[in-house]
Amino acid sequence: MEYNRYFFIELLNEQNIDPGLVWWIDFLIISSLLLGISFLLAVASKLVVNSFLKKLSKRTKTHLDDYLLSSEFPLYFSRVFPYFFLLSVVPFWIVDSPYATSIVLTSLNVYGVIVTIWIFRSILQTLRAFLLTVDSFKDKPIGSYIQVFMLLIWAIGIIVIFSILTGKEVGYFLTAMGALSAVLLLVFKDTILGFVASIQIAANDLVRIGDWVTMEKYGADGDVIEINLSTVKIQNFDKTITTIPTYNLISDSFKNWRGMAESAGRRVKRSILISTPSIRFLESGELEKLHQIERISTYLSERISEIDQDNQASKSDKSLAINGRNLTNLGVYRQYVENYLKTHPKISDQLTVMCRQLPANQLGATPLEVYAFSNDKEWVAYEHLTADIFDHLLAALHYFGIESFEVGSPTVRE
Repeated sequence: MEYNRYFFIELLNEQNIDPGLVWWIDFLIISSLLLGISFLLAVASKLVVNSFLKKLSKRTKTHLDDYLLSSEFPLYFSRVFPYFFLLSVVPFWIVDSPYATSIVLTSLNVYGVIVTIWIFRSILQTLRAFLLTVDSFKDKPIGSYIQVFMLLIWAIGIIVIFSILTGKEVGYFLTAMGALSAVLLLVFKDTILGFVASIQIAANDLVRIGDWVTMEKYGADGDVIEINLSTVKIQNFDKTITTIPTYNLISDSFKNWRGMAESAGRRVKRSILISTPSIRFLESGELEKLHQIERISTYLSERISEIDQDNQASKSDKSLAINGRNLTNLGVYRQYVENYLKTHPKISDQLTVMCRQLPANQLGATPLEVYAFSNDKEWVAYEHLTADIFDHLLAALHYFGIESFEVGSPTVRE
């Protein structure tokens, strides 16, 4: 064995080559041979691992093995075999040079740590991709936790590498890190805050991937597409992307529309501005005409009967409409709006349906607000339904002798 190892050295000496170069030439020749074997070993092991995982993926129903392939796990895992091979042949590789042996062993050990880190990285990426396909984890900030584990693995790996390079115990670097804790906290402040925020978001179920959120401070209005350790990505409805620090979801206020998406309907809350001078008491002839409107004919019969009885009991002088009780055009119209909404097939009958009068605004107009919930929560369908409802309600105003408010109307001029 010894003869075989010194074969190149003896051959080079026979060629009368400078003794100072013989060792280096021998080292380069042996290194080239061993590295070539290592490369072939890496290629062969990658093919074997790839073949094994592909056969396994065809036999199993889970997609975990598919994600192992896509995360390049076979590539990183195949680097383990050359590492152990080179580590085992170091005594044969280098002779008569303890210093070179030390450098090679140190380099191999650093290489081994880096390979280990990349293997763990591919496993974590596989785990992340797999968990995002599980229904119970799809809307959870899995990316944040994977990043935390990756940071931890890299931190351990870097400490071990420094320990290998310096020859000092790992505990020495841990002690040094304790002394530098204030600096580390400052450097990793955003990461720590993001990690804490991710835990709070997950624990309190504040935001999920796919939620529609609005954060006016940052111009965000769209769906959450990613939650990771440092940022939350929101795809706005104009297809732009807004990136918000994760911690700001805890420190600032935002609106999450998930409650609307999970409820029985989406709220319709919009007002019609009524010209105040057009509001008046209804005369008997007008009431007879309004009786022809099917949605309020029963209501009018009951209300007129009730009001007449009350006026007779109070002996009100009806020569003036202001005396006693009377129906107004706005009051009857308001009842018409409610009846129209309650009978509309696309308005939820499980949630509040209301038409209410609000205080007059600064221009003197009287707002009449519609408050109801659409069965269809999809944006385009919701907007079409809202437009159809208010088209009808605006067109119905003149049947009640009511005018919508316009700037420059008598309300403003007076």
